[in-house]
Amino acid sequence: MRKIQMVDTKTQYLAIKEQVDAAIHEVLDSAAYINGKAVKDFAQNLSTYLGIEHVIPCANGTDALQIAMMALDLQPGDEVITPSFTYIATTEVVALLKLTPVFVDVDLVTYCMDIESLKKAITPKTKAIVPVHLYGQAAPMEEIMAIAKQYNLFVIEDNAQAIGCDYTFSDGTKKKTGTIGHIGATSFYPSKNLGAFGDGGALFTNDITLANKMAMIANHGQSERYYHDVVGCNSRLDSIQAAILNIKLAHLDAYNNARQAVAKYYSDAFASIEHIVTPAIGKYTTHVFHQYTMQLKGVDREKFIAHLSAKEIPCMIYYPVPGHLQKMFGNQNNTHLDLPVTNALTPCVCSLPIHTEMDAEQLSYIVEGVNSFFK
Repeated sequence: MRKIQMVDTKTQYLAIKEQVDAAIHEVLDSAAYINGKAVKDFAQNLSTYLGIEHVIPCANGTDALQIAMMALDLQPGDEVITPSFTYIATTEVVALLKLTPVFVDVDLVTYCMDIESLKKAITPKTKAIVPVHLYGQAAPMEEIMAIAKQYNLFVIEDNAQAIGCDYTFSDGTKKKTGTIGHIGATSFYPSKNLGAFGDGGALFTNDITLANKMAMIANHGQSERYYHDVVGCNSRLDSIQAAILNIKLAHLDAYNNARQAVAKYYSDAFASIEHIVTPAIGKYTTHVFHQYTMQLKGVDREKFIAHLSAKEIPCMIYYPVPGHLQKMFGNQNNTHLDLPVTNALTPCVCSLPIHTEMDAEQLSYIVEGVNSFFK
């Protein structure tokens, strides 16, 4: 049996090695390493896949969030609402720009932003909402967009974990996550569903004015070379990464289908274990399972992890400390926040290996390893 990994990027590469190697050599032959043809081709192909007018590649997902907030002209002290139960990058950029992060709770079923918690958090200082499509499924975007319209707020979708996920509106229309808000932001970190062989990110929008501004910000604020219209940064997707992503984009739906098959195998296998709550899927969303995250009930999580580790089965905790309790936000005195679902999930979530190259032997071994803990 192949060694079990949380993410097996090497085996995925070997399956498309010939295409990827040829694409890399094409970039090397062109010597256009920054903003070359590969970057333009990838942006166009991703735009077509997502059904969005504009895709602006950048250096990583964290930069994408920062550039989005800069493009919206958010000012120090403006409040940005985001879930506490997510990776720190979502709120890190809020603090970096001297904006004020306002943490809200998540839904117990989807782990995404809770609508009632969002409503309670809005103040006259609120300027933006950053819903996170956590673990691979969509936040309740139709309701979020209605609230944003009511209060004249911007919406930036953090789509780093859910690229390829479909959201279905109440009238039956569908959109890809990342294309519903004013701006979408994503990461191409190697472990993502669409992962590069290094860092990478992108922004999405249907607004040409925002698209042009974000493109400028990502390139030192330049409207043309040496003419800097706004304060910007240096955040570019290099041509080699774009060439790799362009190859992998053609396989994205197949990759997501493979993840969904793994998730179904797990959920079917654990359905009768009363101590495991398997991931649920919201009624309005598909799930592309960037992570397979379950809840352990009445279980010593550290003993569970140690049990699997002894069998060389990796597992991870996403995320052990919620954003509102991180030391970087200690000056906000967030301990009083009423986030019951976040506080309940943090000590009990656990994620099993899930990726596109898992085989039947590995899955059977993992399931047996989990089951043996409860015997």
